[in-house]
Amino acid sequence: MTKAIYIASVEPYTGKSLIALGLVNMLLGKTKNVGYFKPIITQQAPGRKEIHIEAILDYFALPINYDDTYAFNRQEVLQYMESEGRGDMLNTIISKYKQQEERYDFTVIEGSDYLGEGIAFEFESNASIAKNLGVPVLIVVSGENRSTAQVISAAMSALQGFETREVQVLGIVANRVRAEQVDDVRELLKMQLPADIMITVIPWEKGLQSPTMKEIKDGLDATLLFGEELLTNQVDNFVTGAMMLPNFLNYIKENVLIVTPGDRGDIIIGAIQANLSANYPKVAGIVLTAGTVPDEPITRMIEGLQTVIPILSVQKGTFETTTTIGAIHSRITADNRKKIELAINVFEKYVDTKALDDKIVTFQPEGITPHMFQYQLLKTAKSQKKHIVLPEGNDDRILRAAARLISQDVVNLTILGDPAEVMTSIRRLGLNLDTNSVSIIDPANSENYESYAETLYELRKAKNVTLDMARDMMLDVSYFGTMMVYKGHADGMVSGAIHTTQHTIRPALQFIKTKPGVSLVSSVFFMCLPERVSVFGDCAVNPNPTAPQLAEIAISSAESSARFGIEPRIAMLSYSSGTSGEGEDVEKVRQATELVRQKRPDLKIEGPIQYDAAVDPSVGSQKLPNSEVAGRASVLIFPDLNTGNNTYKAVQRETGALAIGPMLQGLNKPINDLSRGCTVDDIFNTVVITAIQCQDEAP
Repeated sequence: MTKAIYIASVEPYTGKSLIALGLVNMLLGKTKNVGYFKPIITQQAPGRKEIHIEAILDYFALPINYDDTYAFNRQEVLQYMESEGRGDMLNTIISKYKQQEERYDFTVIEGSDYLGEGIAFEFESNASIAKNLGVPVLIVVSGENRSTAQVISAAMSALQGFETREVQVLGIVANRVRAEQVDDVRELLKMQLPADIMITVIPWEKGLQSPTMKEIKDGLDATLLFGEELLTNQVDNFVTGAMMLPNFLNYIKENVLIVTPGDRGDIIIGAIQANLSANYPKVAGIVLTAGTVPDEPITRMIEGLQTVIPILSVQKGTFETTTTIGAIHSRITADNRKKIELAINVFEKYVDTKALDDKIVTFQPEGITPHMFQYQLLKTAKSQKKHIVLPEGNDDRILRAAARLISQDVVNLTILGDPAEVMTSIRRLGLNLDTNSVSIIDPANSENYESYAETLYELRKAKNVTLDMARDMMLDVSYFGTMMVYKGHADGMVSGAIHTTQHTIRPALQFIKTKPGVSLVSSVFFMCLPERVSVFGDCAVNPNPTAPQLAEIAISSAESSARFGIEPRIAMLSYSSGTSGEGEDVEKVRQATELVRQKRPDLKIEGPIQYDAAVDPSVGSQKLPNSEVAGRASVLIFPDLNTGNNTYKAVQRETGALAIGPMLQGLNKPINDLSRGCTVDDIFNTVVITAIQCQDEAP
């Protein structure tokens, strides 16, 4: 069994970083101990980090010191080669790798980038390093600007180069291949490569190859005049603004960069207005050439805008500027999480991860780490896409989360709100939200409005709800979204970013109701602590549950825990452990514990028990030495809402834990509530767990 894989290329700009990101993400779903090592890096300016290393360490929060992730920079290697110190260089690389091998279950090794001087020796260095480390190679070749025959030739040449040096090759990835060539490249590689070589063909992905405005700014050494908040805008093409405005507008394409002298106020104003217009594609930004800037009236107008596209200024002329822009290669950096997520998504879409996993390593991890948990959540949600409705389309956080969900192809979405207002917000936020993949509905103008109102009337007329009242209620986005779920027009709903918990779940309690055998709705949070994931219940719904209700919360929480891959070991929390304490509150927990044992004797449960005894093995063994739960609890049930809500927030704030939820449990169909202080990540994660809940529902 190999404990590492070496990602190598034989030329620059093959997209190795995409493979590295995808591999690390895949492996972190199986074990928390994943290392990353890049033997040779390009020389960095003082205080700067190599961008691939920084992106991977930052995005995955890998607990690796930066200095441990590489051995030498390119200049140092050249010096070793010139001084006949190649053996010493290899010894140092092997030593640094072995440190990672001992520390981590698996290490992803990325070869050099073929950038700068000394390219001639890089292939020999990569092959020699892989051979001396005794790890197999995954070769990446580029299909950019190549014919099918040229892609095949590059792949075969690279394979021969490594095999003649007795380096084991695990597979070949042909990356950045034109879409119309993909099938031919794959079939020809299958015909010419040995059967044991894994073949992957990844088509050209514009979102990965197109630079951002920040990369344009850095590449031009430009001065930023406006629009710092939108420097993440993607640049898919560029055009020179040298003609009259009416003609120029015909050349605006999606995500275009406009290059024009600063005295062309008409082009500047026209570009900004086109970007705001629903009739023109999105403008990525503007570069003003020849050291000129807009006249004062135009500058004053731009400064008065709420949001403005990035506007840069350079000293060079228009021709020299456009030439430089055309030569800028986009790279995946730590501050561009959207591009990182796209790279991971592309990897998962085109790489046969099961076949790759079978080839490199089989893991038997103990327990579940936060990243493993999140990886598995996302993978499970994608395995059977569900339709989620988001009623609060007038909230920016909802729209940002929706853009991430759609870009990663996690769920199908419906957003409630006025379509014109929602689209205006999307443009204002600069979101790359594919509106063809999401439905935007205004309840008042929906074709289902009347039928929904009639259904609500039939369901609630025994409660003195009239048809007119039902029509008014159906204008409320919470009622409309819940009715979508009830009628099967959506699988689940997530709300609460701007509405109270009561506002969110009241409609569900009124007509979706609870599952058979369940008398109340409760909630859990998945608390992603540094070394484990715990389930906290109920921290969001029931203020002061009775003993029978507390028992029901415990059973529901254990079932939720098991459903999400966490073995349930239930701790019924109180201010005393075992028989040491007395009082009404302790007795309630004791009774609830006995009820759970009667109803579900298969569940591991302990109570009453204090928090420290529940999660700390040393304390647990002292206070309850014969317990199979004490010190190892994974499901923690709080005796009341006051205790639970404050505890989860204290743990979240003081430890930096990610709290996913609350996830409501007990309803016939999945409806989940957000905190009004929720972040975009909170919304994203809650939609993911809601989608997984939907998978359990009968079709």
